Amino acid sequence: MWKLTIGTESVHDNGQSSSWLKSVNNHLGRQVWEFCPQLGSPDELLQLQNARLSFQAQRFDKKHSADLLMRFQFEKENPCVNLPQIKVKDDEDVTEEAVTTTLRRAVNFYRKIQAHDGHWPGDYGGPMFLLPGLIITLSITGALNAVLSKEYQREMCRYLYNHQNRDGGWGLHIEGPSTMFGTCLNYVTLRLLGEGAEGGDGEMEKGRKWILDHGGATEITSWGKMWLSVLGVHEWSGNNPLPPEVWLCPYLLPMHPGRMWCHCRMVYLPMSYLYGKRFVGPITPTIQSLRKEIYTVPYHEVDWNTARNTCAKEDLYYPHPLVQDILWASLHYAYEPILTRWPLNRLREKALHKVMQHIHYEDENTRYICIGPVNKVLNMLCCWVEDPHSEAFKLHLPRVFDYLWIAEDGMKMQGYNGSQLWDTAFAVQAIVSTNLTEEYSATLRKAHEYLKDSQVLEDCPGDLNFWYRHISKGAWPFSTADHGWPISDCTAEGLKAVLLLSKLPTKMVGDPLGVERLHDAVNVILSLQNADGGFATYELTRSYQWLELINPAETFGDIVIDYPYVECTSAAIQALASFKKLYPGHRREAIDNCIAEAANFIEKIQATDGSWYGSWGVCFTYAGWFGIKGLVAAGMTYNSSSSIRKACDYMLSKELAGGGWGESYLSCQNKVYTNLKDDRPHIVNSGWAMLALIEAGQAERDPIPLHRAARVLINSQMENGDFPQEEIMGVFNKNCMISYSAYRNIFPIWALGEYRCQVLQGL
Repeated sequence: MWKLTIGTESVHDNGQSSSWLKSVNNHLGRQVWEFCPQLGSPDELLQLQNARLSFQAQRFDKKHSADLLMRFQFEKENPCVNLPQIKVKDDEDVTEEAVTTTLRRAVNFYRKIQAHDGHWPGDYGGPMFLLPGLIITLSITGALNAVLSKEYQREMCRYLYNHQNRDGGWGLHIEGPSTMFGTCLNYVTLRLLGEGAEGGDGEMEKGRKWILDHGGATEITSWGKMWLSVLGVHEWSGNNPLPPEVWLCPYLLPMHPGRMWCHCRMVYLPMSYLYGKRFVGPITPTIQSLRKEIYTVPYHEVDWNTARNTCAKEDLYYPHPLVQDILWASLHYAYEPILTRWPLNRLREKALHKVMQHIHYEDENTRYICIGPVNKVLNMLCCWVEDPHSEAFKLHLPRVFDYLWIAEDGMKMQGYNGSQLWDTAFAVQAIVSTNLTEEYSATLRKAHEYLKDSQVLEDCPGDLNFWYRHISKGAWPFSTADHGWPISDCTAEGLKAVLLLSKLPTKMVGDPLGVERLHDAVNVILSLQNADGGFATYELTRSYQWLELINPAETFGDIVIDYPYVECTSAAIQALASFKKLYPGHRREAIDNCIAEAANFIEKIQATDGSWYGSWGVCFTYAGWFGIKGLVAAGMTYNSSSSIRKACDYMLSKELAGGGWGESYLSCQNKVYTNLKDDRPHIVNSGWAMLALIEAGQAERDPIPLHRAARVLINSQMENGDFPQEEIMGVFNKNCMISYSAYRNIFPIWALGEYRCQVLQGL
């Protein structure tokens, strides 16, 4: 039986020693799944098996897990008899009693799955290219069986088989169509996990057939070529150059990697090390067999030079422009032959040394968690390549478990080490919106402690300019303080949440955050505003949009620089406006100017049809919520702002005939609003739309769309008070979806809370 361990209880299992795990706050928020063979009654094991079989049977129609293993555990640990279920018929009015009962049922359930340290754990999976990097790295380093027991490996195989598409391939993400990137890497991963070429009841053969039918492994994307090359089933000569010497260039160059979006530079940093080393792992019998399995011609006959620029059409979201092809050809034919020979190879050695300096800095300042899962495993591999016996490599190993999550669909690698802070900040705002805070004060108190203890208290050490880092003292991260990377909207949402809680009696929710720490948070937010008034994610926008011309990642869009977004900009406005009301004397002029410029940015980037494009959620409903809420927080109203009026008209135009909203991830990919299949409503999209319209005063003009959406949410609630997991709702880089499993609970609560207090009680 699997058990989710939280915080300090996660440190001593798996044979881990606390000496290998560093923490700034006693491992607060850490969530690790452990296999405990002694746990589980026959009934519990049967319940688990039924959940797995149910997912497997429906896997082509319902591709998202319901996160049942975590729910089973917490419901057992926190038993509670909930109120009777409520349903509202189509010909019935939505009453305050029905809404209040639904809210109580929802929060009663949601507090059951809150961890003891105050955060809400959950599945943050979705992308299908993360687990392969981990397995390839552990396989190369010989640590696979030492780090991952047979139970972990079995669940990983279950996950990969469960998310194989009908045609035999795997997608970029769990809901996506098959791609060469997803199919080739996941096929290879299953082979490394011990599955035979004819294994999986014919599924391996189907996967291999998909690869060969679509041109073979030479058609994989550049990231895939890199992974296959380090593994030894692709040649480095079939990769476009990633010269590490770029890190030696002066920062004033617009294309210096220090100017790139931090996720982009932190991935290409270790990639450039591996490329510069032309590192290849041990050639085992499995590797030799894979060379025969995934190519359409014998391995020694592959045209690697041509392979540098090939990419399957199924993967090609961002085709290389001509200027990029010229750049790669110049580096390949002219630059690389010179740099790999004496005496200029000394320059390469110097560059590789500097790259490793930056890798170690990143590792040490994230407690070896790293900014994300891709650079986590790449950094770990680089540390092993530099010295297989190094302490750095050993410090990486226990942090692997921070990224692993298990549900009824199997074990996956998450897109971060969790979304702990982000979900907790939203959850607090949702519960407070219900005006039932006295009933749920214990829940809010625990969440409050998590928020306070997860704030980043210090900047990273050393010269921040040398390490290309922004200030972080006072910021909130996306997940945990041990991760530590500062993010604009996470800081804003964290600040909003603690300010809300500071208005409640301390006997209910505990002491408020100290004023100096509030000031630090405000300072971080103000420091992140760009010259155009907008806010990017982790840092200021450091270079130009034309730099996207050298984006080598064919499957992702807008990855090279940190762009300003409506979501981040709106969150900053809201947080500063909330702070200004409580502390009007602190940096008033700077805050007023920041809000005005940010609101102007939101208006400026609004499309002519009234929409905003959502870069971090699906998609126009998500961005519409932020856009409207930001403008209202800046002091605008429906009557005074044409932007708000256009945004409301747009939102209302997308309402479904039966009520509510339901937006497909295809909106993100294609940048055109697309309903879910069969025009079904989605509880999260409906929640976002309700919150946006309520904020803009829709109840005063025509509350009927709000009543219809409320009915959808009420009738969607499950018997135990939970809400169903529907289609995936998170996105990054336009083309890859990611799970925000807590949204299914947070946004129905938040929307119905505002509906109860602002609409029904206001009529």
